[in-house]
Amino acid sequence: MKKLVLILGVALSVLACNKTETSSKDFKTAYIDTAELIEKYEKFKDEDDKFKVKSEELGRPLEAKVRAFQADAQSFQQNAQAKGPQWAQQMGASLQQREQQLGMEQNALIQQLQQEGAVLKDTLISEVKKFIKDYGKKKGYDYIFGTGDAATVLYAKDNYDITKEVLKELNDTYKATKKDDKVATKEEEKK
Repeated sequence: MKKLVLILGVALSVLACNKTETSSKDFKTAYIDTAELIEKYEKFKDEDDKFKVKSEELGRPLEAKVRAFQADAQSFQQNAQAKGPQWAQQMGASLQQREQQLGMEQNALIQQLQQEGAVLKDTLISEVKKFIKDYGKKKGYDYIFGTGDAATVLYAKDNYDITKEVLKELNDTYKATKKDDKVATKEEEKK
């Protein structure tokens, strides 16, 4: 009786193992190098360029104030001995107050740019994740893993890498959207 139970148990475990192997071979998996995707996705590049331009534009007024402050500070140093200690004390306090105000403006600008940059990055990453999800469904993948900076795959065969395919489709989709936007803009200008 014990032999029968043992043989039955071994047979069931062999069948279970065979079934697991068969079903795991049915999975369609791939991975994407997320660092390469971010580096080569044209929309990331374009948005980064736009953000740099915006940062420079927002920083110009502050740069002008800093240059004016530096000129005043240099003038102060040249005139301090000639105009006396009382004048130097008053102007020094005024310059110190302006310097603190400029520092606060600079910190506020940096914080604003960091927040806007984070929102932009999160938006773009969400778009890419949605695209990858739709791509996976369309192509019949069960799993698509990510490698790169935040690696979730430590090793995979190169033939499972679909980074270039996804990147091409992402860029093609973005280019098509860009063309549509340009056409719409030109039509609005004609009106």
